[in-house]
Formats: sequence, C-alpha cells, structure tokens
Amino acid sequence: MGKLDWIKEELEELKKKGLYVTIRVVQSAQGPWIVVNGKRVLNMCSNNYLGLAAHPKIKEAAIRAILDYGVGAGAVRTIAGTMELHVELEEKLAKFKKREAAILFQSGYNANLGAISALLRKGEDGVFLSEELNHASIIDGMRLSGAPKVIYKHLDMEDLKKKLEENKDKKKKIIVTDGVFSMDGDLAPLPEIVELAEQYDAIVYVDDAHGEGVLGDHGRGIVDHFKLHDKVDFEMGTLSKAFGVIGGYVAGPEEAIEYLKQRARPFLFSSAMNPPDVAAAIAAVEILQKSDELVKKLWDNTHYLQKGLRDLGYDLGNTKHPITPVMLYDEKLAQEFSRRLFEEYNIFAQAIVYPTVPLGTARIRLEPSAAHSKEDLKLVIDAFEDLGKKTGFLK
Repeated sequence: MGKLDWIKEELEELKKKGLYVTIRVVQSAQGPWIVVNGKRVLNMCSNNYLGLAAHPKIKEAAIRAILDYGVGAGAVRTIAGTMELHVELEEKLAKFKKREAAILFQSGYNANLGAISALLRKGEDGVFLSEELNHASIIDGMRLSGAPKVIYKHLDMEDLKKKLEENKDKKKKIIVTDGVFSMDGDLAPLPEIVELAEQYDAIVYVDDAHGEGVLGDHGRGIVDHFKLHDKVDFEMGTLSKAFGVIGGYVAGPEEAIEYLKQRARPFLFSSAMNPPDVAAAIAAVEILQKSDELVKKLWDNTHYLQKGLRDLGYDLGNTKHPITPVMLYDEKLAQEFSRRLFEEYNIFAQAIVYPTVPLGTARIRLEPSAAHSKEDLKLVIDAFEDLGKKTGFLK
C-alpha cells in the first residue's frame, strides 16, 4: 500500500456521502450571467452583492493604478510597501464606516487572523467569548492567538451573559461575533451584545463581511444598521464581497488601529495589497458614498426572490439578508439539486453541505445581487418549483 493511498480512500468516502465539493471553473467576468465550464449560466452563488466586480469605474481605476504604480506593492507595509493609495483607502474606509481609523490587510481572512491574534495573546489575563457559528477566519485567529476561548450558543444572550459572569474577573474579555451569519443570513443581536459588554466591561469585535454594502445607510454595515458606532470597538470588513475587489480591513479607535499596525502578523509579515486592487477598492467606496441606488436594488431583488420561494413552500430559515438558504436537509439531495440546476436549467448554485454546515442541514445557498433582473430571478423561482416537484421534495 502506497503512503498516500489513504487520500484516494478519503475522497471516495466523501463522494459516497454526498460531501464531495465539485469545483467549477468560471471563464468570464463576474456578473448575473457568467460562463462556467464552457456554458452560459445564471450566477446565483456569488458574493458580488452590488455587481461591482465588473463595474466600468472600478475597472478603470485598477487600470490607471497599474499605469501609475505598477502591479505589486513590493514589500510589507512596515518596510517599503505603504503607498499613498493604501493610506487613501484606509482614510476613506474609516470615513465610510464612521470610525477614527482603519488598517488594511490582504484579505478579510487575514484581517481576522491579524487583529484577533494581536488583541489577546497567550499568557495574558483574558478570554475570547466566541459565537457558536463564527466564521473559520475568526476561529483561526483565536487559534493563532493561543489565548483561551469560550463559545456561547448561537444568538443566545442568556448564554453569553452566563459566560461573561463566569469570566468577569478576567482583565480582557473580548466578545467576537459575525454580524451576518454567512450560511443562514441571520443577524447578530448587536444591541443586546453591546449592553452585556458594557455591563461586564468587555470589548466587542464584529466581523461585518456580509453586512457592508448590504445593511445600514448606503451599505455601511450592521453597526450602522443598529446605530452603534460609539459602542462597538472593532469592525472587520472585507473588500471581496459587496465591494467587488479583494482585501480586508479593521476599523476602530485611532490608537487601537495604530496598535494593530505594530502587532498584527499578516500586516507585518506579508506583502501589502497590490496597487490596482487598492485603487479599485477606493473607487468602490466612492460609488457607495455617492449613491445608495445599488443597495436599494439589491433589497428589492431579495424580497422578490425570497417571497417567490417561500410561496412555493421552501424553508429559508431565519434569513434577514440577501443570503437565501433553501433548506433541503439531505446532503445527497442538495448535491442533486445543484447538479440538475446547472445541467437542466442553466443555473449555477452550489450545494452547501458538511463540514461548512452541520450534517442534516444541507442547502442550496442563493445570493441575489443588484445586477440581477426580475426576469433572472423568475427563472430561479420557476426552476425550483419544477425541480422540487420532479424530485418529490415539493408535494
């Protein structure tokens, strides 16, 4: 037996259980319709909420930056990699989020790794209080920290209070939560979290990756949605979803952001964001600052799609967001739905199965965007009606 034969066995087991993820190749720009594996399909599983990934102004900004600054930043931010573009974007993001300052990272994942691991370190008198369904990047940030953590139940404020009470004597207590939970589309109860944080003198850190560009005034995010700018200590965001580019950031008090620039490992040890990406992100922020038209269109499309699917009898869970989990529960059925949507209806919508979600909660996660038309979304509703009846899922 070869030393790597176990890998083949593991892959076969994943396929038998319906847990093998088929990775399809996109051969066009992101948009409502894309080319995947040579086939033109309706794109219903992209995080490109506002359709900005191929926006003319954003593409032009990236091209201009290449001509003016080249392709790469050339170094880490603390040596020779901080360009005027980086400073401009950090200032614009801070203003957009109504915070004092912001720090850029190479991705949203790196933002959580860097900030969370810097705010509490192994051996310090402190603890993370982490939401049960937090994103993998938050979990890995806490792992990198090496500091202790306790997990509180999903959306359960009584459990959070209990965990805070049990750790009330710790010097540092950091509550870390997603703002929008990416698999279900439900929202963290931030007002209640903030109230508990004030009661127990805890820091609040919110991952707003799926909130910005979607919630709040002009898409400023979940903290703006609840009007808690002076109550939430740190807001992490990504530039790869609603903003349509790549990169991440953390916004907060000026001194705290300066501290992260001294301590966050991805900021210190990985090369800075490339100039065209930074310029593209600047253009995206400027578009949202000027108009909320795209945000309104996104919500109009969201209400239309979700009403149509609920009227058919589909369970969409507790979503309060464009994230639309069509619950199918069975892993093999979810994989079949995804395959047949692609092959028979020209709809690209990936199945979400374990370990991304718990066993028995498999789903198709649909994501409408501002770029979709009502005709596009009607195709989706009609396909789910037809396929639901063919498979016997809809009676």
